[in-house]
Amino acid sequence: MRVFYLLFIITLTVSSIAQQADTLSILKHLEHIIDTENPRNHMYPEILDEVALYIHDELEKNCDSVAYQPYDVGGYEYRNVIGSIGLDKPNRIIIGAHYDVCGAQDGADDNASAVAGLLELARLLKGNNLEYRLDFVAYTLEEPPYFGTKQMGSYIHAKYVHDQRIRVTGVICMDMIGYYAFERKTQTYPLWGLGLFYGTKGDYITAVKKFGPGKFAKKFAKKFKRNSAIKVKKFTGPQKLPGIGFSDHLNYWKFGYSSLFITNTGFYRNFNYHKKGDSLATLNLPKIAEVVDGLNNALREF
Repeated sequence: MRVFYLLFIITLTVSSIAQQADTLSILKHLEHIIDTENPRNHMYPEILDEVALYIHDELEKNCDSVAYQPYDVGGYEYRNVIGSIGLDKPNRIIIGAHYDVCGAQDGADDNASAVAGLLELARLLKGNNLEYRLDFVAYTLEEPPYFGTKQMGSYIHAKYVHDQRIRVTGVICMDMIGYYAFERKTQTYPLWGLGLFYGTKGDYITAVKKFGPGKFAKKFAKKFKRNSAIKVKKFTGPQKLPGIGFSDHLNYWKFGYSSLFITNTGFYRNFNYHKKGDSLATLNLPKIAEVVDGLNNALREF
């Protein structure tokens, strides 16, 4: 009986370890995404294609189906990459992150960190019989000069699911999840006084939603906070507040979907934002893994 019990404990332990994000896997993804001959921005569609192909191949290892969503901008073809788990489920949760960069820089935090997290999350959820279909979407053209336009990859995708009347329960968009700072006065805010409530150490991840209806975002934010080893701080604010809508979730808001923004607050913490200093060496891989684990746990519970 003792031997059986010991084997049972060992099995549970191995199973638990298997469900945790792997920092080596995350590092591999980061290195592949960043290591391109030219920057992965709109001026080099062939480079974006290389990154899209890598994302496609990695999603194919863990998803039930994978497809490109191509569209034309200025005579060039750009593409989102979509991997899905649980094709038989009528309602779906969309989990997204953009893979392009602004200008001539590596974009390690912005936004290789979230794409690596997306790929690792798909690995952890492979074969799981969840209540919802999961669509993992890697977006193109999030960055300037296309940010805020109908050429954003997330706008193309959000319009598609809306026009096709696809049953979307909610959306999670990740943007910049890799940079953390543990000293005081490393975290800034768009409004004076927020530091008194949220603190001045950039050592947490934020779950951001806007004021107004949004059942999914509110419910998922609670589960994410409860199921995460990393410190999670929830923030709700008006859509016009600078920074609250500065990523792909903005386009799902436009079509009425409840969307949650997972971020380290971007330029309010990471002063390498849109600069050459946004490099792999500045990222905290264990913290990225903790974000992925928190999302994994919350999705399994949702």
